[in-house]
Amino acid sequence: MLKAIIREARPKQWTKNVLVFAAPGAAGVLDNWSSLWKVMLAFVAFCLASSGTYYWNDIHDVAADQQHPTKRNRPIASGALPLGVARIVGTLLLAGGIGLAFALNWKLGLVVSGYVALTTTYSTVLKHVAVVDLVAVAAGFVLRAIAGAVVSDVRMSTWFVLCTSFGSLFIVTGKRFAELRELGEGGGTRATLDDYTLTFLQTVLSVSVGATLVTYCIWAFEVREISGSSWPFYELSIVPMLTALLRYTLILEQGHGAAPEEIFAADRTLQVLGVVWAVVFGLGVYVG
Repeated sequence: MLKAIIREARPKQWTKNVLVFAAPGAAGVLDNWSSLWKVMLAFVAFCLASSGTYYWNDIHDVAADQQHPTKRNRPIASGALPLGVARIVGTLLLAGGIGLAFALNWKLGLVVSGYVALTTTYSTVLKHVAVVDLVAVAAGFVLRAIAGAVVSDVRMSTWFVLCTSFGSLFIVTGKRFAELRELGEGGGTRATLDDYTLTFLQTVLSVSVGATLVTYCIWAFEVREISGSSWPFYELSIVPMLTALLRYTLILEQGHGAAPEEIFAADRTLQVLGVVWAVVFGLGVYVG
């Protein structure tokens, strides 16, 4: 049963919580231990809280998951993890995440609590409302970025928030697009898939990826101006960012992307682009 408990926590999904490091990383405070340890614990708090929400989401979706070609293999849907045990573990994870967050910073506690409230509302209500479900999931990513800012006490640029928001919407919409292509229009088991069409989701993808690139470009130039750097590292970081966005769009068009974390873990080109971006942007922050 221990293996089932760990699987249900979905440790692979914890990569999403790396967004907690985004704002402090861009502000150049991660080389300061007094900020780094707080951000690391904020990451742990989000891992606990997000795992708790996965538990409760699967508890609510157990009937639908049992009809899904792959989700039926999840521990709760398959019966490997009894519902009673799942409820207890899920509740403990949520309490642990929120408690740790408040112990670090009351603002972080409110952000993590807001994330749990949003995700819980999504699992019970919002996932049944087309378009709203996309925005709700994307908002969860934005809250992760906000968490890193509040726990390290750094300012978040408006353009940074917008870039994170549109980027999150792009990833979430891409996931829906891939799911709909995989299952076919009218054949989805997710609550809102029957409401979407491939054409609509392609439109949202186009809008969101374009907005992500534009807001990132403006943010990069804004950071360069504020820093007063004489090196063009921030501007150069636009190149790997643009290439990664186009690469992921291609992957979606090829029929993949229903599990974004698996794409990022398997696609070497995306991984190289991510490293190049991190190096170039990091040079702007810590050298330029």
